[in-house]
Amino acid sequence: MSETRNLLAEQRRALILDEVRRRGGVRVNELTRRLRVSDMTVRRDLDALARQGVVEKVHGGAVPVAEATTHEPGFEAKSVLEPDAKQDIARAAAGMVAPGSAIALAGGTTAYALAQQLLEIPDLTVVTNSVRVAEVFHGARRAAGGGAAAPRPGAATVVLTGGVRTPSDTLVGPVADAAIRSLHFDVLFIGVHGISAEAGLSTPNLAEAETNRHFVRSARRVVVVADHTKWGTVGLSSFATLDEVDALVTDGGLPAAARAEIAERLPRLVVAESGPGTAEF
Repeated sequence: MSETRNLLAEQRRALILDEVRRRGGVRVNELTRRLRVSDMTVRRDLDALARQGVVEKVHGGAVPVAEATTHEPGFEAKSVLEPDAKQDIARAAAGMVAPGSAIALAGGTTAYALAQQLLEIPDLTVVTNSVRVAEVFHGARRAAGGGAAAPRPGAATVVLTGGVRTPSDTLVGPVADAAIRSLHFDVLFIGVHGISAEAGLSTPNLAEAETNRHFVRSARRVVVVADHTKWGTVGLSSFATLDEVDALVTDGGLPAAARAEIAERLPRLVVAESGPGTAEF
């Protein structure tokens, strides 16, 4: 953790959380040296992470929280986790989208990052159950001066399903399920709470799991967009096996052993590195 003196609070907290997860715990005095900030700043950061429910404060430092399989963080809490990795993943995933495609974007902060990368790809039809993803496209339309009756040439056609809103600003339930069942997508990009060899793709929200099942069934190709911390995590309900996944786009933090295991099970593994580089397995 070098060159960290001028980091924004959210960036600094993301680094702290990554260190906690990677090492199984950190001490305040270690963080002050590595981040080159005051003891009080580190303690405020740990307080903020503890309020988000992602670390547990202990005497002199913090340790990871052993989350229940039903724990579902909100969108804002998740948005500060692994932000650089999500941007790398989004850029790599956007390269898999052809102009004129009909795509589905399921909810989550990585899908939100991907939506921002898709704004310049022309003539897309985007179906999403994410309020945040829909706002990305509608915000771009307003910024360009177009309205519902007069979108700019090549602007995406966006379909937002109805449904019941989850803590992650995703719409789920029977209304969303019915809309998705009637459609057919060239490719689905889906984020996950957890992915593992045994449990496949999983989420802590039962209704979201059912809606995700319909997304998977309605897509010709399924691409999972998930940072390295999701590997080995298991939520309450599985909604797809790895056999149903065509590709995983993840970041360079994924350990070599996990890369080898995933590459054996999936047709395509894309590891997005910071900058222009990606690696495929």
